[in-house]
Amino acid sequence: MNEKPAAFWSLPQDKLLETLESSRTGLSGAEAASRLLKFGPNIAAPQRHAGIWRQLGAQIGNPITILLFIAAVLSIAVGEVVDGSIILLILLASGALAFWQEHRAANALESLLSLIRTTATVIRDGAPRDIPLTEIVPGDIVQLNAGSNVPGDGVLLEENDLFVDQAALTGESYPAEKSTDVAPEAAELAERTNSVYLGTHVISGTATTLVVRTGASTMFGEIAQQLARHPPETEFEIGVRHFGYLLLEITTVFAFVIFTVNVGLHRPVLESLLFTLALAVGLTPQLLPAIVSVTLSHGARRMSQQRVIVRRLASIEDLGGMEILCTDKTGTITEGVIAVNAIEDWTGTACARGRLFCYLNAAFETGLPNPIDSALRLVPPPDVERYSKRDEVPYDFVRKRLSVVVNSGDKQLLLTKGALSAVLDVCDRAEDASGLVVPLENVREAIDARYEKLSADGLRCLGIAYREITAAPIDRNSERNMIFLGILSLADPLKSHARQILDELGGLGIRVKLITGDNRHVAAHIAAQAGFDTTTVLSGADLRAMSDDALTASAPKIGVFAEIEPNQKERIILALKKTGAAVGYLGDGINDASALHAADVGISVDSAADVTKQAADVVLLDKDLEVLAAGVREGRAAFANTLKYVFITTSASFGNMFSMAVASLFSAFLPLLPKQILLINLLTDLPAMSLATDRLDPELVEKPRRWNNRSIRRFMLAFGLVSSLFDFLTFGTLLVLNVSPPVFRTAWFLESVLSEIFVLLVIRTRRAFFQSRVGAGLLWTSLAVGVIAIVLPYTPLSEPLGFTPLPPLLLGTMMGIVTLYVAGSEISKRALLRHVSL
Repeated sequence: MNEKPAAFWSLPQDKLLETLESSRTGLSGAEAASRLLKFGPNIAAPQRHAGIWRQLGAQIGNPITILLFIAAVLSIAVGEVVDGSIILLILLASGALAFWQEHRAANALESLLSLIRTTATVIRDGAPRDIPLTEIVPGDIVQLNAGSNVPGDGVLLEENDLFVDQAALTGESYPAEKSTDVAPEAAELAERTNSVYLGTHVISGTATTLVVRTGASTMFGEIAQQLARHPPETEFEIGVRHFGYLLLEITTVFAFVIFTVNVGLHRPVLESLLFTLALAVGLTPQLLPAIVSVTLSHGARRMSQQRVIVRRLASIEDLGGMEILCTDKTGTITEGVIAVNAIEDWTGTACARGRLFCYLNAAFETGLPNPIDSALRLVPPPDVERYSKRDEVPYDFVRKRLSVVVNSGDKQLLLTKGALSAVLDVCDRAEDASGLVVPLENVREAIDARYEKLSADGLRCLGIAYREITAAPIDRNSERNMIFLGILSLADPLKSHARQILDELGGLGIRVKLITGDNRHVAAHIAAQAGFDTTTVLSGADLRAMSDDALTASAPKIGVFAEIEPNQKERIILALKKTGAAVGYLGDGINDASALHAADVGISVDSAADVTKQAADVVLLDKDLEVLAAGVREGRAAFANTLKYVFITTSASFGNMFSMAVASLFSAFLPLLPKQILLINLLTDLPAMSLATDRLDPELVEKPRRWNNRSIRRFMLAFGLVSSLFDFLTFGTLLVLNVSPPVFRTAWFLESVLSEIFVLLVIRTRRAFFQSRVGAGLLWTSLAVGVIAIVLPYTPLSEPLGFTPLPPLLLGTMMGIVTLYVAGSEISKRALLRHVSL
């Protein structure tokens, strides 16, 4: 094909088709495959997590690790070949371990995301076919409907009342109306009414578009590459980042003071540098990114088994920390299977003509697929074959109506179905079941009374109207002077286990609020059956009259929001967030995208519109609150296991490194050699890698938990002090016994490794450590590392590592100190639990 034209919006359709070597019947499969190889996948910007070299670089790019690597090389250069080589080997082993774990986590996430596929309807080989958006190529002919993501930059070949949300590119507050009229070459983006762009989505109407640009060459792709934007950080990501800053500040101060003092004590500069950097590595939670990734990806895999797919790992914590869930009722607390209850006039008499016109309206519409029209199409009434479609005005969220024009003999009928009030707004007459037509004003009160009666019974009500017209095509202005024919009532029964699931979510500390566009009578009826507090039902009209401050004060007390407009959902979410609560929103409609973005965690379903799934953080493969409850538990489990590593890093590791730094200032020799410090760090990291599969006590997932740096700091100081007290006891004991430097270092190494392993088993539970079952992986890894620490001084590796076998009495003494340390940690934990949430 020829080069893709620049100002494609200014070219006639036939010229553009010729330039792209395409046709209105689309590309062949073979040609599309060839173009996919030439232009590449339709991806706006490369995925950041996909690069293996980026992951590897993250493990070796730590500044402290680089300095230690350089110092080890210098050590080899001046003759300390064994010590320098051992340090390099330990560094490589630690980096490889972290890389392997994080790479597995990234692959796991990619495999899960592949379960959620966004597709487009493309004309290939002359027939419509659904294919992944990534396989769209220039020259493709794509069919668009309400809720479709625009799969590339292109021009409209056909359109029917098309409105597109292109705020991501233009900042426009309202959907842009589109047409097929050629735009001037110099037209600004907002003036190119005949073109659509990647990164936008269809609000209403239908269209056929010719794709001109895909991937990075689209306008959205160019912006994405220039800005290289990260998605907004979650509360969890911010907490982890600030925690890292805290430890970095502490490490920097320690390193500067220790290095300065050791040099001041006239110890060799290179040895002092190696010791200082090794301490810094011990203080730095090098494995924190890997532990977080591994734990969250393990949680994501477990959640997928519960039919919950996480699109972004950090949102697992947000799901687990959710305190308020806002949701629609359809498919969550109701069955989500719409059934036609009746089609009747204002007197309650069954209306055969109304049933026929409802069926024709549903059968001929080609816009947004919906369960109401699916239900109406199930049972065709007699004589439908006499009617054929002439034209259509698709549904949109402003009119709240859908109209089709049908031929019946020599007549053309405009059939309109939609929200009852919206249909009545375009009617001036009404017809009863017998065919009698009267002025609408004569029966308006009877219609309203019938509507309230049906709504109070929990039935959703729509209106159906018609009029005879003389010519097609039609537009929205054709919906006028119509004859109201009847009320369509629809049933969506409450799920049998709805109350049970709501109670279960309440037991998890989650308050559920119902936000629906249905009228207040239907909402109140269903909500009362499900167990919601319906004392106060706030309607969309009430909401419009409230200030933001008043809504913030009232929203937490209200359980049901009814007759809510699409733009009001986001306002409710923001008001609830202002109270300090973590808010989740479950939605599957086109008009839910802004509310999903506003929530702390946006939740959608696999059957939702493409634009809705793209806006969500979490996607449910089944639209059921029971599935969501299972996902919440898994999210909390992943978060709890992540916190275990944080607490062990800030207690035993911090205490041991601090004690070692202080001891080095008062000892005639280094209490541990740099290679021994790094070995402690490597060995104690091995059990931490098993935290993702550790068992959890039920109380750790019974309520929402959120990242709290203040609690972590308090925990670090308290447990670090306990750890240091027993380290100083070890230090004092060894000084009193006047042991040689190799014995001193071997004993301290053993005490450091064992104490850090056992304190992990203490900290991992709120219960007494012997009352909580440990995960098999964590238990066996901990035992293996403990055995290695005890046996290592008696192996051939002892001499290169600077160890020596311990006398039995000293070995028993070290075991006794570790036992006292475990008991002290258990007592300290119980005291700390009164002030800190573990």
